[in-house]
Amino acid sequence: MVKFDKKKPTQEELDKLGVNKWGTWTKEVSEFPWEYDDKETFYVLEGEAEIDSEGEKISFGPGDLVTCYPGLKCTWKVKKPIKKHYRFGD
Repeated sequence: MVKFDKKKPTQEELDKLGVNKWGTWTKEVSEFPWEYDDKETFYVLEGEAEIDSEGEKISFGPGDLVTCYPGLKCTWKVKKPIKKHYRFGD
């Protein structure tokens, strides 16, 4: 099962997705458990974080487009205060 993926999107891809119309989320340096019931796609504007799911890790920062899939149980580790645009569902 794919838990998450990451890519560096082009501006054209971001425009097509309508990222600028998505909600915005910010979080200070912290660590917390999280579970995904729905697919989340987010685009990182600032900061740096890591998701750890049973030893599988993904790190991301500014310019990364990340998708987390339903059923993912993980720990978020925010290393530098993060700001992202996000959307749940497809």
